[in-house]
Order: sequence, then C-alpha cells, then structure tokens
Amino acid sequence: MKISRFFLPFLLKVAIITTFYTTSLSAQNSSAVKVDVGVILDLKTESGKMRQTCISLALADFYATRDHRARISPHFRDSNNDDVDAASAAIGLLKNDKVQAILGPQMSTQADFVIDIGKKVKVPILSPATSPALSPNQSSYFIRVGQSSRAQVKAIAAIVKAFGWRQVVFIYENSNFGSGVLPHLTDAMVEVGVSVPYRSILQPSAEDDEIITELYKLMTMQTRVFVVHLLPTIGSRLFQKAKDAGMMSQGYVWIITDAFTNVLDSMDPTTLDNMEGVIGVKPYVKSSIQLKNFTRRWRKKFYQENPDAETAELDVFGLWAYDSITALAMAFERVDTAHQNFTRAISGENLTDLDAIGTSDLGPSLIKSIRNIRLRGLSGDFHIVDGELQPSAFQIVNVNGRGKGIGFWTEEYGISKKLKPTDRTVITANRDDLGISWPGDSNVVPKGWEIPTNEKKKLRIGVPSKGGLEQFVKVTVDPQTNRTTATGFCIDVFEEVIRNLPYAVPFDYIPFSLLPTQNLPDYDDFVDQINLGNFDAVVGDVTILADRSEYVEFSLPFTESGVTTIVPVKQDMRKSAWIFLRPLKTELWVTTGAFFIFIGFVIWVLEHRVNKEFQGPRHKQVGMIFWFSFSTLVYAHREKVISNLSRFVIIVWVFVVLVLTSSYTASLTSMLTVQQLQPTITNVEDLIKNQEPVGYQDGSFVKGLLKKMKFDSSKFLNYSTLEQYDEALTKGSQNGGVAAIVDELPYIRLFLAKYCGKYTMIGPTYKTAGFGFAFPKGSPLVPDISRAVLSVMESESMMRITDKWFRNETDCSQQDRTLLASDSLPLDSFKGIFLIAGASASSALLIFFFRFLNQNKEILESDDSTTWQKICALATVFYEGNGDSPNGTEKPGEGNESVASPNKMPDTSPPFPQTIIAQSPGVFTCDEGFMSTEPPSPDHDTILVTESAAAER
Repeated sequence: MKISRFFLPFLLKVAIITTFYTTSLSAQNSSAVKVDVGVILDLKTESGKMRQTCISLALADFYATRDHRARISPHFRDSNNDDVDAASAAIGLLKNDKVQAILGPQMSTQADFVIDIGKKVKVPILSPATSPALSPNQSSYFIRVGQSSRAQVKAIAAIVKAFGWRQVVFIYENSNFGSGVLPHLTDAMVEVGVSVPYRSILQPSAEDDEIITELYKLMTMQTRVFVVHLLPTIGSRLFQKAKDAGMMSQGYVWIITDAFTNVLDSMDPTTLDNMEGVIGVKPYVKSSIQLKNFTRRWRKKFYQENPDAETAELDVFGLWAYDSITALAMAFERVDTAHQNFTRAISGENLTDLDAIGTSDLGPSLIKSIRNIRLRGLSGDFHIVDGELQPSAFQIVNVNGRGKGIGFWTEEYGISKKLKPTDRTVITANRDDLGISWPGDSNVVPKGWEIPTNEKKKLRIGVPSKGGLEQFVKVTVDPQTNRTTATGFCIDVFEEVIRNLPYAVPFDYIPFSLLPTQNLPDYDDFVDQINLGNFDAVVGDVTILADRSEYVEFSLPFTESGVTTIVPVKQDMRKSAWIFLRPLKTELWVTTGAFFIFIGFVIWVLEHRVNKEFQGPRHKQVGMIFWFSFSTLVYAHREKVISNLSRFVIIVWVFVVLVLTSSYTASLTSMLTVQQLQPTITNVEDLIKNQEPVGYQDGSFVKGLLKKMKFDSSKFLNYSTLEQYDEALTKGSQNGGVAAIVDELPYIRLFLAKYCGKYTMIGPTYKTAGFGFAFPKGSPLVPDISRAVLSVMESESMMRITDKWFRNETDCSQQDRTLLASDSLPLDSFKGIFLIAGASASSALLIFFFRFLNQNKEILESDDSTTWQKICALATVFYEGNGDSPNGTEKPGEGNESVASPNKMPDTSPPFPQTIIAQSPGVFTCDEGFMSTEPPSPDHDTILVTESAAAER
C-alpha cells in the first residue's frame, strides 16, 4: 500500500510529460507545410509493391525523428505496366493534385514521355529508369535515382576479357531500355578486343515461338557467349526455352545485366533451375545492422499490405526508392515551400492539359536542391551529381541453386575475389578462384565458341588456283564430282595444324581463280572474299600485310619473311686478262702504292746522312726511294740500313707487306679456282635509275611494293611459273625480257635452287611477316590456330613437310658455289695495319727531325741570318750528310749524328759539333727561294762549320 502511494504520483508525472511532448510534437508536425508528391509505380507487380512499401517506411522514418519545415504527402498511381497509362497518371497528378515532384515511373519506356512532361511544367521527375538513352544532361528536370545501365558495361567486358572470349552475341529488348545500353556495351567490348558478330533483338511482347526461332538461329552460329539485357518478365521465358533447346548445357556462356540480376532473389525455384550456370552483375550493397533491421520491418509491413504475395525479397530497387524519397524530403527542407502554385503562360479556353497546368513556381528551386545531393542511405553512398546517381562497386553473381556472389568488380581493382583485395593480382591469372559453376554443371571454362553441330555446311576454306608454283599450292577439281582437292606445302601445313587442335574442325576447300585474265584478280581480292562472306578462312601462300589485317585476322606466320631481287650472273671472270687486278679494290691499290712511296721516302730521310748507299746523284737517290720500298714486296732489298729508326720502320712495313701479299694470293687463288656468281646489277637503285624492266609474280602484292619504290610501272612484267622467270631473265631487258625479278623469299629460294649458278640475289631484303592463314576479324579460331602453328613449327612435322616438297630442289645448294655481290678486298679490311705502319713511320720521322734540330741548334739560334738562310743552312747540312764515315758505319753515340762540313774533319772530333754561321763564300746557295749546290765562290755567303775543339785552338 505504501509502495502504491509512492509510485502513483511518479506515474502521473510521466503521463503528463508524455502527453505534453506528444501534443507538442503533433503541433510542430502539423505546422510543417504539406507538399504533394506523385509516385507512379507498377503496383500490380511484386517490384512495384515492394517499392511502395519502401517509400512509405522511408517517409515514416524521416518525419518521426525531428522538426521539419515541409512534409511530403504521397499520391500513389498505378501505371499498369503501360507507357500510356504512366503518362496519363503523370498528367492527372499534375492537373488534379498539383504535385511538386514525381517519383517514378520505374520503367525506362514509361519514363521517356513522363520526363518530357516534367520538363514542360518544370516539375522534377525522379525515376530509377536505367536506360542510358535517357540522360539528365538532355532533360534538366530529370533526376536518375537508379544506376544507369552504362555503369555496368565495363564490368561485363572485364568478365569476357578475363576468360579470353573473343566474340559475344547481345540479346536485348527492342525498347529504350534495351537499345539504350547497346552502344556503350559495344564500345566496352571493342576496348578489350572482343567483337560482336550478331545482335539478337526480341520484342517486349515476343511470343514463345518467336523466342524459340531466335534461339535456333543462335545455335547455328559459332559464338557461344551471350550477353542478355532483358527485363525479368521476358528474360525468364528466354532461359526456359533455352534450356528446352539444349542451350543451357556445357560449352555455353550466359551473362545477364543488373536489371535481371537484381531480382534473382525474388525468382521462383523453377526459373532459377532454368538459369543454372548463368553469370550476372549487380550493384553491390554492403550489409549493415541498419539494413537488416529495415529488412525485417519491410517484410512485416509488406505481407500485411499484401497477404496474398507468395515470394518477395527486398532488392536494390527498393533501397533506391527508400533513399530517393528521403533525398527528396531533404531537398524540400532546403527550399521555400510556401509557394506551390502553377503559373499559366497563356490563357484561353482551347488549352491542352499541359498548357492548362502551367509551370511550377517551386520547381526551379527544387531541382537545384535535388540535382546535387548526398546522403548515407540504406543502399550505401547515395550520391547524385548533376542529376545522375553515381555508380558503386558491382558484385559478380553465379546462379547455382540461387544467386550466389562470387566476386567483385571496381574501377580501381578490376575483378577480384574480395571487394578491396590486399594485392592487385590480375584475375585473369587466377580466374578459377572465382569458383564458377558453368551451364551443364561444369567446372571447365567454356572456350566461347563451337562448330555448329546442326549446320549442314562445313567451314569454307578458300584456296588459290593459279597454275604455277605448285610446290606451295596446287588445286584440282574433279569434273565428275566437282570435288576440290588441294595439295602443296601450304596445304600440308594447314592440315597438320588442324590435326593439332584440341577439337575437330570439318572443312571443305573452295577454289579461287588467280589465273591471268583480262580482269586479273590478285591476292587482295582473294583475301577480301572473307570480308564478303564467301569464305570462312583463306589458306595458301598468302602474305601477312598491314593493310590486309585491317579487315581480316591472320594466324602466326609459318614461313620465313622478306622480299628480295634476283638478277643473272656475269660470265666467268677467270677468262679476263686483267683478273690479277681484281683481288684488291681500286682504293686499296692506290693506298698500298702511296704507302710504298711514303715508306721509301721515310727510309731515305733516316739513312741519307749516315749511309753512303742512300747518297749520290739526285736520280740515284730518287731511284733508291722507289727501289728500296718496292723491293720489300718480294724481300729483295740488299741495302743495309744503319739507323735503328729505319730498322724499326722496316720491321713494321715488312709485316704489312706480308699481310697484303698473303691476302692478295688467297683472293686471287679463290678467283682462279672457285666459280664466282657476279650479279649483272649490284643494287636495286641501279634498276630504278636505269628504268630497267622488272618482273613479279601474278597477283602478288609485290606490284604495289614496286610502285612505292618508284619503279616505272610501264616496265612491269608479270609471270606465273619458275620457268617463265628463267626465260625472262635469260632474254634480258634488251630482248623482251627483264633485268630482274622481285618476289618473296620462299619463291626466290626455290627458283635459285632449281637454276643453280645462273642467278643470284642482290640486296636489300624488304621485311614482311611471311605466309599466314586468314580468318574473319575476331574469329575465335585464330588463337587456337596460332598456338597449333607454333606446335607444328617446333615439331618434326615441319621438317617432314619441307623435305616432301622442296628436297629435290634444294640438293644443288650443296654444290661448291658462292653468292657474292663483290669479291674484291676492300680498304676497310686493312685500315688497321695501314694505321700502324703510318703511325710508326711518322713517329720515326718526327724523332729524327727533333734530333736533327737539336744537333744544329746553333743555326737556329743565330741572330745574323734570316729565317730563309737558316732553312737553307739546315738543308745543306742534311743533304751533304755525314761524309766522314767511309765505311758507311755509324759512330758511337748513334742517333746523335755529327753535322758534316764541306771539309773532312778529323776522326777525333767530338760527337757534338759547334756550328758557326758567317758571311763568307759557301757551298750551298739560296737563289730567290731556290736551293742549289755550287762550288764555293767569294761572291756568295758561306757557311763555315768548324768543330768546337778547332775553335778553341
């Protein structure tokens, strides 16, 4: 009783406070300005009902927590899944309810017209329409509150690239929703090197028979990777019929876009069973306590409002609906909602519904508030920039009983197992880590294409029929059965490559005539047949070229590459009377002769003063210079040399002579004993300069190459066989033939092997990529064919095929013959030894010169003589030599030879002379700059040379 008395006053106070707070809050909420907002949904669908519940809960949550200046009053309308009803509902909301904003419609096709209405009356339209064809940049009153389908295209392209698929087929709906994403999806595929050979279009109202017809058409194609961009209503029927047609089996790949992936959790088990192995992408929503609590509340309210609903799950569209109405409510708080009128621009009786509505006064300020807004919502970071909801990370989902998340894709990391991986491991290296279950309950990654099993025709392989060079390709057609048979080196390589593939590829050969006709087809026309759809591939001696690769795709080459020139060889030079001059080139002959004279002169300078054999009359001394040097050629020199410097120079020069004579002997021997194939023309420039006629192979790209090289096109002659090559070259340019043949290396080598010794190659060799097999652009066969080409090239099969077709022709390559453009020895080969000889001789000459000047420095230091007189005196001293050595032997202290005088000095004179210059008659005269030796005369200045010892006496 006492306890009751104590608690009764307390409970009374709590009740009074609660009543006051509730009354105050109600009064405050009632003071908020009411704002009418229209909501257009497909209320007969589970998705529409789900969004309606989310919007109701969002408004209750937003207005239950704090004071507000405005309060949204929603007006729900049903679009009945019809574009016209959606537009009618929008007009009714604007005309009758004066709504200041419209949330919805949820479909892109419905939103298209409603957006135009909103722009005209200046009322913001907040729609989750995903089609990129609807852009906030084009419609200023359109706010996209769902991620654009364009945001997912890079994620889908990354999946295709990660598994190495080269082709995909798009299956999409013929509507704004379907076609809007197509350009962006195509661009994303092109960026990763994936082609789209076909696009399958389904009408939104397509019947089952139409779907089956389209699926059977897809079965006849090679591509087995399908990207499906359909709404769940028609998409679920597509997969049901695909399973019935056997297209949900091993080898197929199905990728669905976010519009379908987002609702996988709401799909019934039968539909999910039909989609077993499908891959999908959807925006990633991080799990949180707030989201879990809301999910429980939503499920309770949803089933209260829809007790007949069978299965329903909350998806990202519902979360976007929750966040978008919350963002709209926040925007109303930022604007003045007191003026919610509609102003008519014109007045009258015959007005349309839109003209009668007018334009919203609140709309311009509201659109500025909502166009850039950000909040932390249930879907995560709900960020609208310029009217566009910014994309988040995408989750990769694999249908395996249910939609199971297996990985993520982000702009920063690409595909990864975790949302934010600790390392940046490229997923293509660890694609198996995703653990995907493929259609047919297979764990093997599909290769993405197959040879259609229900297609009657096989691969159409084009082969060239040209009537020549049959070692490479020979085509015969049976006149009775019309069956084409192809043989040759290229054919054997191709068939060996096909045998090395991990699967069977049936094919038939189809001939393409390259025989000379009035309208001569060439190899470019042959390759272009792929682009025209006449062939599935081209096999033969087809060269890989850059311009051809723009419209077809080549395998790796299987032959060597290059374009070169062949010309006839000259007659045997062994019959020439001047063959002894050919071992050395002209510049080497001239250099050798110059060095003989130079070395002779150096020896004369070094020996003249001390060696009587290098003295005497002038003609004798000049003869000695030539004789001594050239006699070393056969080691026949008898003159003794006294100076050590001379001996050093001779040792080096004899070595040089030894090298030269040995090289000359070897080269001449080779010329006289080995057949030399000297070309009649040594380089291509001569052909162009002289405008010589040249030949090439029929239909070859070489004709275009010759034009680029500035050859005269009127001088071109085309041939088909090796025999025609031989005949044209034998005739020569003067007799209706050609001066040269330009062709690819495989043909040239075969030609030279057949006609041994008659022709030779001249440079340069222009590089090409070699022969390859051509396929349509983006063909999935190319990677496997290229790998098989490498396998064949590295095996013994290639050797066996080569021997089979070219063994007999290559036997003559073992003969003893050389293919040389020039066999004369060039100067460059001997620059080193000439440099050594020149340096040694010049060094000895400099040493002698400085010693001579040092011995006669008194002449240089004399102040009584002019420079010319000093030079004349030095020349006189040098020319008269050291005549006091009767036996021609050098005195002790050699290298410091005494300066001779006109009078013979005693043998006891010291080795270092004292030279005196005097104005007296002399023996050496300088007349107007010319030096001469004359008898002494009193009328001339004389130079008296005396020994220092005599001067002292």
